[in-house]
Amino acid sequence: MRFLTADYLYPLYIKPIREGVLQISDKGEVVAVLESRADISKEKLEIFNGVLCPGFINAHCHLELSHLKGIAEKGRGFLDFIKTIKKRGEFNHKEIQNGIEKAEQEMINNGIVAVGDICNTKDTIWQKQKSNMKYYNYIEIFGVETSETETIISNALHIRDQFRAAGLQATITPHAPYSVPPIMMQKILSFFDTKDHVFSIHMHETEAENKLFEHKKGKFYTWLNNINASSEIWEKRNKSIDIVKELKDQRILLVHNTFVKKEDLIDSYYCTCPNANLYIEDALPDYSIFDVEKLCVGTDSLASNNSLSILKELLTIQKNTDFDLNKLLKIASKNGAEALRFLDLGTFEKGKKPGVNLLQRLNGPKLTKKSLVRKLY
Repeated sequence: MRFLTADYLYPLYIKPIREGVLQISDKGEVVAVLESRADISKEKLEIFNGVLCPGFINAHCHLELSHLKGIAEKGRGFLDFIKTIKKRGEFNHKEIQNGIEKAEQEMINNGIVAVGDICNTKDTIWQKQKSNMKYYNYIEIFGVETSETETIISNALHIRDQFRAAGLQATITPHAPYSVPPIMMQKILSFFDTKDHVFSIHMHETEAENKLFEHKKGKFYTWLNNINASSEIWEKRNKSIDIVKELKDQRILLVHNTFVKKEDLIDSYYCTCPNANLYIEDALPDYSIFDVEKLCVGTDSLASNNSLSILKELLTIQKNTDFDLNKLLKIASKNGAEALRFLDLGTFEKGKKPGVNLLQRLNGPKLTKKSLVRKLY
């Protein structure tokens, strides 16, 4: 049994507690949250300077792209970034595996306990089977030609079944509104079963995406026509968000949302990846329009980010909002756990095993460039 205490305890299901005590079992299960150190003998207390909070949830990542770190030029836009992704096959198996292993360890070191991970290959299965952290694996569909529907779906099913055979959570999910025709969406929905909890979709990632659906023109319109995309993609959708209707009220995590408009928001969880948005598009969402209780955060991939640090993402959000530390930590832990249905993570509620992070080098209740995260459990 451990009794952890710091300047502040952030349980995230109740208000922060000054000098609160977290009682956890040796297996990391929350036994109790205590409002005072007075009832615990000093010999049992582990006292830290800083803030205690639950482990972080990286709600959106592409672990399999970790070997592409530093290749994409910053600020060149999404279409240029796609050229970098196409280089993924130019690396050998060992280089890909080393990238994955190092990236997972980086996340663990940064206090991340669970990940919503996008998968286009089986490359990460071997690492995830080690159970160093929890993953919700999204087997992503990207296919703009209706004639390729059966082949693409068959390949995705094969990958999903390999993940499931390895004991890993895996759901077939669409990439984005502009990269999956309606007929393919119907197929994706048909394979959503009792083992699935939530879809994940890249949404409103660029201004060109909005122009494609709302005005039937722009860079995406030209690009999609050049690669023989089905015109039903933009003809049957007048806005990006129209794709949600095709998923028949299933739970959806909408990712990026850099250029989403307030009138297009729905009752759903939203994931922001601020440092990746700055890396690719040099833009951020208008955070004031979101319901903070349903906003979570991801790092995206090392192909589009300098690090896999939720703390650094929070620092960027803090700079661009008036969110206090309690809201930021909900975004980092509680909301992501709820969005991905990791019900035993996210808060210090009794019976959960959420992990324990210690945040240090804060300026009062504010994060700073010098702030650090240390994983205690």
